Order: sequence, then C-alpha cells, then structure tokens
Amino acid sequence: MGLPYIGETLQLYYQDPNIFFATKQRKYGEIFKTQILGCPCVMLASPESARFVLVTQAHLFKPTYPKSKENLIGPSALFFHQGEYHLRLRKLVQGSLSPEVVKNSVKGISDLTNCLLESWTDHNVLDTFQELKKLSFEVGILTTFGDLADHYRKELKRNYSMLDKGYNSFPITLPGTPYKKATSARKRLNSIIGELIDERRENKSCSNGKDLLGFLLDSNNDLTGDQIADNIIGVLFAAQDTTATAMTWIVKYLHDHPKLLQAVTDEQMEILQSNNGGENDGLTWSQTRNMGITNKVVLESLRMASIISFAFREAVADVEYKGYLIPKGWKVMPLFRSIHGNPEFFSNPQNFDPSRFEDTPKPYTFMPFGAGVHMCPGNELAKVEMWIMIHHLVTKFRWKVEGNQSGVQYAPFPIPLQGLPARFWKKESSEV
Repeated sequence: MGLPYIGETLQLYYQDPNIFFATKQRKYGEIFKTQILGCPCVMLASPESARFVLVTQAHLFKPTYPKSKENLIGPSALFFHQGEYHLRLRKLVQGSLSPEVVKNSVKGISDLTNCLLESWTDHNVLDTFQELKKLSFEVGILTTFGDLADHYRKELKRNYSMLDKGYNSFPITLPGTPYKKATSARKRLNSIIGELIDERRENKSCSNGKDLLGFLLDSNNDLTGDQIADNIIGVLFAAQDTTATAMTWIVKYLHDHPKLLQAVTDEQMEILQSNNGGENDGLTWSQTRNMGITNKVVLESLRMASIISFAFREAVADVEYKGYLIPKGWKVMPLFRSIHGNPEFFSNPQNFDPSRFEDTPKPYTFMPFGAGVHMCPGNELAKVEMWIMIHHLVTKFRWKVEGNQSGVQYAPFPIPLQGLPARFWKKESSEV
C-alpha cells in the first residue's frame, strides 16, 4: 500500500503508469488494492469489472474528487454528481454537444484551426501541446458561448489560465501560491459568466439556443447562476487538456510513421480537392464522417495514449465483487489504460497499428471517453476537433519533432516530453 498517507500516489501520477499497473497486475492479478492520497483504493483491470462499476452497478459507486479540485471547478458541476440532478444536467450538456449541434460548428472549428496553424510558420520551435491547448480552449468558448465579444474572450482566457495552472497545485491558500491565485481567478470567472448570463437573458435575440449557455438558460430550466457557471467551467475544463493531449499524440504518431502519414495525407488531399482546393466553404460535416483512415488513426492514438488512465469512484455501500469485499468509502478505479494495453484484446498492444480498428473492439475493451452515465458527453465534439486538425495539418504543413522524441511526462495526463517541441512550415504550392 506504500508510504503512510502518500501511499503510492507518486508512483501513480509521476511515473509511467504502464509500469505501475503492469507490476501490480503481475503480482496480484486483475484486482488489487493500494493507497492514493491517503485513501484506500481498489484497482480493477478487466472489461467485466469496468462494466460492473461504471454501468450495471453504477448506483453503488459515486464520482469522487479531492475537495480542493471540486472547489475550483464548482460543486454543482455535473461530473461531481449522480442521480436526478446529474441526469438532468447531463441531458442539457449532451444536447449542446449532440451531433446535430456539432454539425453546425464544423465551419467555426475549421476556421479556428486554420487560424492557429497559420501562426506556426515562423520556423521557431513550438510547444505543440501548449499550442493545441489554445485551440481546444477557443473551440470550447465557441461551443459554450457562440460569438463572443473580444473583451469577454480575453478575460475568460486570462482567468481560466490561472485556474488551470493552480488546479494540480498543492491546495495552500496563502497569498501568492498557485492555488490561491486559482481560487481568485475562479471567483472572477463566476462574475464574468454572470455578466454573460445577464446579457443573454436581457437580449434573447443573442441566443440561438445552440450553444451550451443557451441550453442551460432554456426557459424550462430553473438553474441558478452558480449552477450554470459551475457547469460551464466544468465542461471547459474537461475538454481542454484531454483533447489537446490527444491531438499532440496524433501529431507525434503521424510524424513517427511516414507511410501512415502519407496514407492520411492522400485521404485528406482528396477531400481538399473536392472542395476546389479549399476555395469552397471548406470542410463539411459529411466529409468528417468519411475519413476512414484518419478516424482509425484517431482511435489508435486514443488507445495508445490512454489519456484518461482510470476512472475514480467511491463505494457508497459495502460491495461484493468476484468474492472480494469492497468496503463502503473505499475508492474504486477501473483501469482503462491496462485494458487498452492488454494483448488479449489488442494484439501487440505496444505497436501503433490503426488497422486493428477495422474490426469493432469487444465491449468495454476500448473506453477512451469512459463508459456508462458518466461517459464524456463531449466525445463527438472532441473527435470532430481532431479530424479537422488533422485535415488542415497534413494538407498544408510539414513538421519535424525536435529533441528527445521518446520521452513522456505526466502532469497529470501523459503527454510527449516537453509538450512535443516541433517546427512547422507551409508546404510549397506544388505539394498541395
């Protein structure tokens, strides 16, 4: 169980989780216990156990987060809850991120992506992860607020950045500490969102009901301003780092596999040419649904990177599973990363092989967005964002990764070392 209180927290969060999980599984099997942040935990590494905790017996396992993190996001955010409130909020959030709504955001996301990538061509070495975080934040703002005045955008970005930097810091509220700065920024974000709520309510013509704020302000809802703000911050936070991390790995995997990059480029060039070389309105929703090779690359990137390594739940009662007793109050962690890397489900799992997704994975062996009622409601938007990024990247740019190309850092999501330093340059017109 590790050191007193700390347990095996450091091994879990600051070393290769593949090593941590694999070592435990070899010694104890698919069910084992540990201690994380002073809490006794049961770790489960099979599709059956993930289904048990997240789907069939989900009512026995509530979402659980450190109080310090809950305070920064907001206690009313849907992913801190279960039951009627959670289902109600999930329906609203999912409605704002449904395929029908995302379809109307394709052009906006495409324009944002193109604008960001154009800024990469000054031949300087870029931190790819940080650059793609900018994109995922802007996409989040677009889908949350629609068209937004520049002064609001700047203030949201400035304060959200402070919140982001303090989220994983030690929760000390002394002046000047990252956590204290984050709590102050969170209060300012509440005020900014409150102003946007008031404006939207006063001028209903500003809302077409197709963004997250519009769904949360629907006349049939009686949500408070704090509840709306908490859920907006929650959605922005859940989307930014995870999507940016996934896109960073995609950039690396394509760079490391030239033949695969060529196949993806050929597929995307065909789409570009069908749009008169981009002179038409650009990518369409139907085109994003017909990226066979590209989609397999996305799926394999999500499997290999396993950005969400596990789910974090707490038993609300004593629960028996396969002869083991999980005591009430213990944390329970289905290990997505271990399942995604199990050779029983994915042959040669250490190899990057998108062709494995020519066949649909067996149920609960591939869960990049989680499973059950707490599955990520924005998974459709995330995939569209990745497809669009790939389209613009491979049709218009070349790139070279600099420095150590094999390292990984965990902070807390696994990203290529130093955020994948790389140089990008525009293709010659003869190459397009």
